[in-house]
Amino acid sequence: MNKEQKWITGISLFVIGIIAGLILSARFNITGVLHSEDTTNISSSATVPLVNPDGYSPFTKVAKLAMPAVVNISTEHIIKQQGGEFQLPFDEFFKKFFGDQIPQFKIPEREFKERSLGSGFIFRKDGKYYYILTNNHVVRNADKIIVKLSDKKILKGDKVKLVGADPRTDVAVLKIEYSGDLPVLRLGNSDSIQVGDWAIAIGNPFGLDRTLTVGVISAKGRSGIPLPQGPDYQDFIQTDAAINPGNSGGPLLNIKGEVIGINTAITSPSGGFVGIGFALPINTAKWVAKQLIAHGKVQRGYMGIRPQPVDENLAKAYGLKKPYGVLVAEVLDGTPAQKAGLKEGDIILSYNGKKVTDLQEFRIMVAETPPGTRVTLKVKSPNGKIRKITMKLTEYPEKESMAKGEKSEEEEVEPGKAKWAGLVVVDARSDMAKAMGLSQEEGVVIIKVSPNSPADDAGFRKGDVIVKVGEIEVKGLLSFKRAVKKYKHSNKPIIVKILRNQMPMFLGFNPKGD
Repeated sequence: MNKEQKWITGISLFVIGIIAGLILSARFNITGVLHSEDTTNISSSATVPLVNPDGYSPFTKVAKLAMPAVVNISTEHIIKQQGGEFQLPFDEFFKKFFGDQIPQFKIPEREFKERSLGSGFIFRKDGKYYYILTNNHVVRNADKIIVKLSDKKILKGDKVKLVGADPRTDVAVLKIEYSGDLPVLRLGNSDSIQVGDWAIAIGNPFGLDRTLTVGVISAKGRSGIPLPQGPDYQDFIQTDAAINPGNSGGPLLNIKGEVIGINTAITSPSGGFVGIGFALPINTAKWVAKQLIAHGKVQRGYMGIRPQPVDENLAKAYGLKKPYGVLVAEVLDGTPAQKAGLKEGDIILSYNGKKVTDLQEFRIMVAETPPGTRVTLKVKSPNGKIRKITMKLTEYPEKESMAKGEKSEEEEVEPGKAKWAGLVVVDARSDMAKAMGLSQEEGVVIIKVSPNSPADDAGFRKGDVIVKVGEIEVKGLLSFKRAVKKYKHSNKPIIVKILRNQMPMFLGFNPKGD
């Protein structure tokens, strides 16, 4: 091929390449680099439908539904400071001028207003009256209650009435008079919630009107939470939806907008929210509110015992495969339990045919049983015998009195100490026991518990008073030593009765530490 033919061939290939490029560009819609002003011509060929076409979160509908029914509750409590007489200083100096007629100055009585802020929500309508659920600690000791509605209307004075309050569950019901229409929240079923469900809290934290926070149900059935305002009956829903001061009394809702709890408390080292909040289950609040509206108070069933939890050692001592039920630490005089034959040391395994899983559940079951109801218990004695007991509950007394047994015959006090499986004890009537501030007439006092010993594992503490070991009543060191001699080779835990802060309780003690 000569030089001219090579040039012709090269030019031809170049032209063919350009034409091929144009054809490919047209076919695949390749237009080169696009500038920002050209982006409006881009179209998506995606076929997956949008999850949320309107762009709103699933909590928006709950907020629109629930927020108008949430109210702001503020209270005032008048604190009176007593006055008195003011004595002039340098009394002898003034006597030179006034003699015995030194003028006296009186300090007048002063009043202070203590204010609190919380939340609540409307849950019932009856004509022109609306009922509001909140916490007892929000309105406790209030001389004046002020309710601010979502439409900014403020109600106070005779427009707001405290229907009733129950400190034991920390529930209170208010009634407001309002001629207009207000939304009423639907109460859900707190028994049906599951850990991991959405949880939506609405309230007035730090006075920030109607604030919504979102989280999940972190746990159910929380109890034993040390709270300054109580309550005694604890079966809390735990949530990580932010709850702060001012949220108390507001609703905790599910994703359907139903109330599943009343926001009640937080636990925090700083005083602010750290991801752990507690709400009272709405099923408990329903039961309390119904009684407060009907009677102005809560009527609870009463058995007349001091129950305590059953731990692993006690379960083994009673021959149970796993810990459940409640142990009767004390039976009070003149109560249904005493009349029915329930004994100290019995374990209640079931209540009206329902298995008793723990102490808190048992307390709630008894409390929610109407007074006058006959109930059947399945109990197990320390000797292994299982029996059924039927009793008629009475109403829980306002002030429960501690029953005191008759004083037993005293034993001679033996000086010195006794040791057993990590325990060091002295006689309850010894000078050493009195120096600890104890005034027990019977038993032995623990003055030392060795770390990691069988006694330590069983839960004994310094200051506990041991009054019974197995079947032996401990009156002093002599009877304690007899108990040690009898049970030191026991192959299973022994049931030991103690007094802790003067309250009776039982421990399962395995001296061998197996």
